[in-house]
Amino acid sequence: MKLIDIQAVCTRIKSITSDWTEKPIIVVDNTVMSSYFQRPLSLGADVVMHSLSKYMNGHSDVLMGALILSDEELYRKLNFFQMAVGVTSSPFDCYLVLRGLKTLHVRMREHEKNSLEVARFLEQHPGCVKVNHPGLPSHPHYELGKRQMDGYSGLLSFYIKGKLDDVKRFISKLKIIAFAASLGGYESVCEIPMTSSQRHTPVGCMESWEITPSLVRLSVGLEDVKDLKRDLGQALDYMLSVQSSTEPVADSKNSEL
Repeated sequence: MKLIDIQAVCTRIKSITSDWTEKPIIVVDNTVMSSYFQRPLSLGADVVMHSLSKYMNGHSDVLMGALILSDEELYRKLNFFQMAVGVTSSPFDCYLVLRGLKTLHVRMREHEKNSLEVARFLEQHPGCVKVNHPGLPSHPHYELGKRQMDGYSGLLSFYIKGKLDDVKRFISKLKIIAFAASLGGYESVCEIPMTSSQRHTPVGCMESWEITPSLVRLSVGLEDVKDLKRDLGQALDYMLSVQSSTEPVADSKNSEL
């Protein structure tokens, strides 16, 4: 959930490589934002990559990726490799993604609205220590997000007040939000990065990236946001109640210390 100033990076790279014979190719993975909320080609990127399985499709029923380019020569090179290797998608999968694209603008606005409301709710809940959502004024890259993007997706992360066992206890009580490592679909799903999507990340990298046992990633879907907040609230309340019931009772002889 950390943003990068795409235009500044592209401008800097191109300025220091202007006299190179072989120009570097700048690629941006735009999966989390989709082409509706962010368009890296207009910010200076050479290639934009999408996991079409996520927001662009939106229904969690396709495995497909895409590269979008604005350079004809680079396109021909990539197209040659595509045809030579055979990494082409089936007609039916293409149909499913085209079906999803017809509702992309509607879905992304609902993802944005729901995720912002959920993020504000979590930010005020005593069971959360910190919420990472670029649409919150508390996010360190809030101003960059407003300048670079037209909106926000349904993805956010937050740190729970507790340890890994507390996180597992919280997730076990969720009734609407499913425990899964995907994102970008119409249904809300959450995961524990340390034990799931980032489980193979070196420990040193986890520490520098602030991936801790209390971190939860949440992909907010299109359900009624009141139901989502109610689901998160009751699971967090349960976790806090267990924590308070297992806290050691202070010794009365030392109560004044």
